[in-house]
Order: sequence, then structure tokens, then C-alpha cells
Amino acid sequence: MTKTASIYQILYYHFIHPSSSMFIISVTIYKPIKFKAMHSSTLTIQQPLNFLSSTTMELPIMIKTFLLTSLILFISSTHVVATTTLSSTTNLFREYIGAESNNIKFSDVPINPNVEFHFILSFGIDYDTSSSPSPTNGKFNIFWDTNHLNPSQVSSIKNQYSNVKVALSLGGDSVEGGYAYFDPSSVESWLSNAVSSLTSIIKEYNLDGIDIDYEHFKGDPDTFAECIGKLIQTLKSNGVITFASIAPFDDDQVQSHYLALWKNYGHLIDYVNFQFYAYDKGTSVSQFIDYFNKQSSNYNGGKVLVSFLSDGSSGLSPSDGFFKACQRLKSQQKLHGIFVWSADDSMGNGFRFEKQSQALLAIH
Repeated sequence: MTKTASIYQILYYHFIHPSSSMFIISVTIYKPIKFKAMHSSTLTIQQPLNFLSSTTMELPIMIKTFLLTSLILFISSTHVVATTTLSSTTNLFREYIGAESNNIKFSDVPINPNVEFHFILSFGIDYDTSSSPSPTNGKFNIFWDTNHLNPSQVSSIKNQYSNVKVALSLGGDSVEGGYAYFDPSSVESWLSNAVSSLTSIIKEYNLDGIDIDYEHFKGDPDTFAECIGKLIQTLKSNGVITFASIAPFDDDQVQSHYLALWKNYGHLIDYVNFQFYAYDKGTSVSQFIDYFNKQSSNYNGGKVLVSFLSDGSSGLSPSDGFFKACQRLKSQQKLHGIFVWSADDSMGNGFRFEKQSQALLAIH
């Protein structure tokens, strides 16, 4: 999508020697984006050799003087073109894997080489591994099927496909039949334990990012925001991860915690895996679009991904119009990606909808 550029802060100018009747100026700017760090883009201004002092682009005095002195003999009229190309759609496909422990392997899942593909291991939970697990205040343990999803298999799938990255999801709904609660003793102690334990797991498994999927809370929203926000900040600054996502759904308690996190640390969160499948079964295409727009407003400035359940038991299913909704969002430049819960459940249908999702995303 091409838009007229809005210039906020010009960092430097690079002049290319005049050629024929055109004078080319390459301008690098920083454009602030809400909730995001400064974003770099490049403008090319094609300026005929008849430059007017009344130019619509505001330049420093020294540069204006240089241009006017150099070009004064050629003044007749001015034509400035300043455009930048922005695209809000991506070809990102993400799939949760491992939570059902049904012997699934990375290599079972079809991977389209023309998409950006993220496996999300489910789950790492800060509970102990006893028969009756209890919270460990940020000391994470692995709760996925390590017989079939181990470090060597992570390395193998990443070596086989250059477009594959692997992340670790934290929390989840339950652990050994009981709810998995976010239950820190304090921000400082939880953060210290989490950074240490997760760094160890991430390095052992050669992972690329984390996903936050806590769904039950004993800590208040501000404590959750500080623990998770500082965790992402620390892991990124230490070079342990390159991306982070969150996985909220439309529930008052859940939203209060994730929106508090977004308010203070949204600039560190790369993707919002919103659980649109948590809406009622029978959701229509128009309702789905309305839900998407509502959550895009809630997580303003974020890449909100659309989603479905493999078994179609709730939300808008692939057989009832999910891909129609995706096509509509794609036509509006709003389709930031698709994620699926889960690969474990998709084995039964031969990953039919994974293939369809990736084929849609691969179309430019």
C-alpha cells in the first residue's frame, strides 16, 4: 500500500550527483508508531533542477542555501514526490504443538516454504513436576512431550526449513487436571527465577521466542504487567529471544491483565495471538470481523493474528467461513497472520486447514 509520507524527524540527507535534469535526494527518517520503538523508513525525493524556495519540504537552512545557490539558474517550477510503501499484511503462520502429548513430531506438520512459520511448544509452566503440581514462583518446567519434541528435533526442523522458528508458550489453561495460575511471590523474585529457568530451557532447545498464555491469575493486573513485561524486556536485551507474543481472549479478568501489560510494555510485544476461537460456536463472518476490529482497537498498534480450533468446536471454524473472513481482512490489508490450536488435534484431519491457511498467506 502506498501512502503519502508523514515526516516527523529527518536524521540525515545524502545527495547524489545531479544527472540529466533530475536531482535525487535520499532522506532517511524515523517515524514514530504508537506502542512501538522508532521505525526507520526511506524516502526518495525526485527534485527537478528548478527548485523553488517555497518548497513544501522543510530543510535545514544550510541545505536550503546550498540547493538554492546551486540551482538558481534553473528555477522555473517545483515538483516534489515523497512517498513511502507500507504493508500491514504478513505471511506469518503459527501453530501450537505438544500440549496433548499424542506422539506428534515437527516433521508431521506440512510447512509451506513461502510463509514465515512458527511452532509454539506448549507449555512451559512455573509449577513443579510432581503428581500434584504446585507453583514455583517463576521456576519453569517443561510440560510437553519431550520424547518427540526435543532439542535435536528442534535443530533438525530448523535446519531443514530456513523459514521455521520455534517458540515456547508459558502458562496455558491447566496443569495435570488443575488450573495453571500466575502466582508470583513478588515481582523481583518471580522475574529472577523466570529469567534464569527460561534462559536455560531456551538455550537448550535453541528456541527463538516466547508466547504468554496465562489464563488464570492470583496476581493483580499491575503485577502481571511488571513480571511479564520485564521478563520480555530482559530476555530480549540479553539476546535470548528475538520475538514475543501474547495470547489473550475475550474474558474480563484475562483482558484486564493483558491490557495492563499492553499499556506499559506493548512496544516489546511482536504479535497478539488473540484466541478468536474462544467466542461461541456458530460465530458468523461478520461477527468475526467485528470481533477482530474490536480487539485490534484494544491492542492498538499491535499485529493481531486471527485463529481457529482444529476441531472446529467453537468460534468461526474453517468449514463455516473462517477463510472467507481471512480473505476479507487480507483485501483490507489487515491480515497479520494466522495461528492454530493445535497441531496435536490436526493430525486427525491430515492438517487440511494448515495447508489451506499457508496457501492463503503465501499469496502476495
